[in-house]
Formats: sequence, structure tokens, C-alpha cells
Amino acid sequence: MRTTLRRIAAALALTCASGLAAAQAGGAGTLVVGFSGVPNHLNSAVQSGLVTGVPAAQIFASPLRFDEGWNPQGYLAETWSFQDDGKSLLLKLVPGATFHDGKPITSEDVAFSIMAIKANHPFQSMFEPVERVDTPTPQIAVIRMKQPHPAILLAMSPAFCPIIPKHIYGDGQPLRTHPRNAAPVGSGPYRVVEVKPREAIILERHPGFFIKDRPKFDRIIFRVMPDISTRTLAIERGEIDLLPGSVTPGQFAQLSKAPGVMVSRKGGEAIGPLGWLAFNLKRKPYDDVRVRQAIAHAIDREFIVQKLHQGATQIANGPIAPGSPFHNPKLPQYRLDLKKAESLLDAAGLKRDAAGQRFAMTLDFLPGTPDNSQTIAEYLKPQLKKIGIEVTVRTSPDFPTWARRVSSFDFDATMDGSFNYGDPVIGVHRTWLSSNIKPGVIWSNTQSYVNPRVDDLLARATVEKDSEKRKRLYAEFQQIVVEDAPVVFTHVWALGYAARKDLVGVPESIWAPLAPWDTMTRRK
Repeated sequence: MRTTLRRIAAALALTCASGLAAAQAGGAGTLVVGFSGVPNHLNSAVQSGLVTGVPAAQIFASPLRFDEGWNPQGYLAETWSFQDDGKSLLLKLVPGATFHDGKPITSEDVAFSIMAIKANHPFQSMFEPVERVDTPTPQIAVIRMKQPHPAILLAMSPAFCPIIPKHIYGDGQPLRTHPRNAAPVGSGPYRVVEVKPREAIILERHPGFFIKDRPKFDRIIFRVMPDISTRTLAIERGEIDLLPGSVTPGQFAQLSKAPGVMVSRKGGEAIGPLGWLAFNLKRKPYDDVRVRQAIAHAIDREFIVQKLHQGATQIANGPIAPGSPFHNPKLPQYRLDLKKAESLLDAAGLKRDAAGQRFAMTLDFLPGTPDNSQTIAEYLKPQLKKIGIEVTVRTSPDFPTWARRVSSFDFDATMDGSFNYGDPVIGVHRTWLSSNIKPGVIWSNTQSYVNPRVDDLLARATVEKDSEKRKRLYAEFQQIVVEDAPVVFTHVWALGYAARKDLVGVPESIWAPLAPWDTMTRRK
């Protein structure tokens, strides 16, 4: 491990020698981050998820950021205010902010970014009410909406609204496949130096960052380390400094006893991470609701939470995570009932053959997750065999491979999950809207779920200003989705971080770890 780190550090020294003197103004040295996944690219304007979002939050700045109490804080926007009965949001940009290439950030970049995100991001409903962005002056952008949008401020967060340079991305090339996505130019606290596929992402301090005396570190190295035990040993030995948002229950227990390491479950409350078994409704027999319900009744979620996760997670019952004001606690539950599962499969015409098998399933799983999706997938193999389903667990070597399979509908079922992201408009709608079935876009409606009543309920909840009426709309929506079972909800992930004890200012806001690390430093 030390040899690998020295090799990466040596490469960094060669590639950023011209900017090293400026970078040394930070003074905190190098932050080495143990990273579980390999991102498709680093442009969070067109890609969701922690694997892209964590480094992207360091590369790009957004209009707003949020504190531990869900309160918006100025970031690229110095001030913000609603106008026109809530149908317009005026952003006044901080003066003097520049992109990493030295070009000034103007309202034209804000307008270009928001409309590009609306057109390309998998969270279709996040900016759906936005009609245009006016730019009356270079420092003022006015977001015009067809109706008040309850999630618009949260949508201005680093995870969702990176301000990307129009002079680079406005060249007419498709944004989702733009060649600069691999090493983008942003305006965040750190800029890209080098991306070593499957090895490391190397960032250095942006000396022109618009907040004085930030960031603190000279550089950040994201070391790609898919193996959990390797990451655990590395932070215990001091070879890496931080594991952000990817601490498994087993790691948490082990590292809480390790000298020199601190572990925490603080922060990330807005993420709302749900684990689930998702089906491809384009394929038989998963297009039959009885088959999906049978599988739901065959899964012991109490075993997953208490045994596989050592009590560190909790059971999930529906598409909105507990803790959200819109969560419906009265949803029907699929309790473990193998006889009921057998009966449902018989009713669906899937009788056992001479060997006792009804059908075969290929089961994928999202690699490198803090809830260890692979462990759950391996548990499901013997568990579903009890009801006559022969499961083959298919391993993806990295996130891009898994994402290609699932987003192109090349799967039977996958053990992964999704995040609520604060307001259901942002992180929930995208999974269930029939209009958001987008080939090639991961974490859209990759289940190919279609229910006109769900579409209608979510459309009404998007524009409903009365919170109690919104709750009722979402309560009915959750009831329908649970009954339709396009996914089997299993658990709520336990997020958190592990860090060396000399780190100061590890983010614990509602978006941690999807927050900028501009204040993080090392205790002297």
C-alpha cells in the first residue's frame, strides 16, 4: 500500500509542479481518501450518486450549501430571495469568483448550468418547474418557474447544482458524453490534476477560490480501494486519512476501537439512503406483481438488519425513508412467509420442475456500498432457493460496469438502493415517474415501472404548497408502490465516516459527505 501511495504522490509531484507554489499556501499538506468506487466521470451535472458526487463537490461550487439544521447558506450566491409569489428565485453571485482556468463566473454560467442539469440529470423532477433563467446583469440570475417549487433551495446544493463553465460545455457536444466530464473545470475549492482510472483521482488546491483562506489542504488524493478490508487496514495504519460515507457496520465496530481513528454517524440526514432489491419489469416473470410479492415474502429483513448489519441499519418499508416528514409509517409490510410466497408463485403459473426449480434469476449488486450489497445478494441465493428460485449472483468489477448493465436494462434484479435527497421531488420522484425511464441513465426509473396513478400523485405533490396536503398525496403514493412491489425495500443504510483523529472539520452537515471540504484541515 505504501508503495502505491508513494507512486501516486510521485506522479502528483510531476504533474502539478507548475502550480505547487500556489497550492502550498493551503499549508495542511495532502489529504488521502479511501474511495470504494470508480466513477463513470466527475461531472455531477449529469450523474448522481456518492461515487461521482463526493469528488465533484470539491471540484464544483453550487449556489447554496446547507448546515446541520437544514438552513441554506450562501456559497456562489451571496444572497438569494423569492419574488413573484414564489415563482422566481433571484441569486446574486459573489463578486470575483472564477473557474479553475481563470475565467470569471457570471450569471450566464448559472443559467447554462441549471438548464443543462434540467435536460440531462437523472433527477427529472428536480428542475421540472423551471422555465428559464434570466440574466439581467453578470452578477444576477433569476430562476423563473411556472409555479412555486418546494424543493428549489435544496436543489441549489452541491450534490445537484454544480455551476459548470459555459465556455467549455456550451460547445455543442452532448453533455452526458462530453470529453471534459472525465477531468472537468469547475470553481470549487479543488481542481483536477490527474485521473488515474481504477487507481486515483488527484486534486490540488484552487489558489483562486472565492472564499478567502480556503481550502486548507494543498491537495486531495482519492485512492480507489474497492476492498473493504483493505480500506480498513489502510486507515488503521495511517496510510489514508478519511473514509467518507462508506463505513460498513463491521468497519464501524472495528475502527471505533482503533487508536488514532475516530468514527461518526453524524451528518448526511438529508440523503435518506434506502436499500432495496429492484426488478427489471421489462423481463418475465418480473412483470407479474405476484412474482415480485412472492419474493418480498421470502426475504427476512429482520435477519438482514440484525445479523448481516449487526443492528446498525433499520428496516425500510417504503420509498420514503423514516425521518422524512413525508414518510408513511402505516404501510403494509411483507413479512417473512414462505408458504405465502409459494402460493403466489403457484398462482402465477410458475410450478416447480422435477428438480424443484421454478425459474432462474441473475442477481446483480452495486459494488462498494457501505451496507455491503454483495453480502445481502449472497444471502438471497439460498433464501430464494427455498421457494424454487435458482439465483446466480453476478459480480461487477466496478461501478461503471454495474451502471451500464442496469441502465441499459441488462439485468433480472439488482441489490442496490437509492437516496431520498431531502425533498421527495429531488430524490424520490425520479425512480417512479414513467416519464423518467431513460436508457443509459443510472438511478432514473431503471425498473421501467409505469403506473398512471403514481404519475398523477407525484405531479400534484410537485406543485402542492400545503404541507399537509402534500403528506396525503405522498401517503397514497407510498401505499401504491409498496403494493405494486417494483422493488422490495429492505433497509435504511447507515452512513457515517471514519477519519484519523488529527483531522479537523470533517463535514457533518445534512449533505455530508456530499459537501465541500474547504474548511477541513489537519490539527497541528
